[in-house]
Amino acid sequence: MRNGTNAVVRLLGGACLLVLSTTVTAAGVSVAPGQAVATFAGGCFWCMEGPFDVLDGVISTTSGYTGGQVVDPSYEQVSSGTTGHAEAVQVVYDPARISYEQLLDVFWHNIDPTTPDAQFCDHGNQYRPAIFYHDEAQHAAAEASRSALEADKPFAGPIRVGITAATAFYPAEDYHQDYYQKNPLRYRFYRFNCGRDQRLTELWGKSH
Repeated sequence: MRNGTNAVVRLLGGACLLVLSTTVTAAGVSVAPGQAVATFAGGCFWCMEGPFDVLDGVISTTSGYTGGQVVDPSYEQVSSGTTGHAEAVQVVYDPARISYEQLLDVFWHNIDPTTPDAQFCDHGNQYRPAIFYHDEAQHAAAEASRSALEADKPFAGPIRVGITAATAFYPAEDYHQDYYQKNPLRYRFYRFNCGRDQRLTELWGKSH
């Protein structure tokens, strides 16, 4: 979780979150006027916060669970693969400073799009890669980005990333938030042993 005015966002439906007036989410956190929300699943959520945190225009990132049936699940429940939820990261951003299309580009280049129910060393439905759109503009942009990648991808495998409407997002336990900053040695050890960076280089090249 990157610190910001809107550190935690929980959505109970797929409504557009380009906010025109102050909105208090179900988690009790306000989203400032003019800000928007994007939700992505790319395997271990520890590894998905950092790539968005460094972007100018990103206000906050929150690790959590979405896409399943269990209300307010625990990490243990999601890890069992029985809840239907995916580990995901929710990004609050300023669309005047960064576009949803730019966020999509960062998402694609930080996942393995060829594995439908796994990411790197993590296997199971809870690690599936997915884009959860919050309105029809995001839906159209996500579909267009996947089509563009299909036409010009630098790897041979098919793209197996789901694009689906956002549902309830449940922030993960506090110890998961900003894990890559709180526990840098353990994080780097996990990331290396999982082969994440090695595989990303294979897919996207060294400049990814």
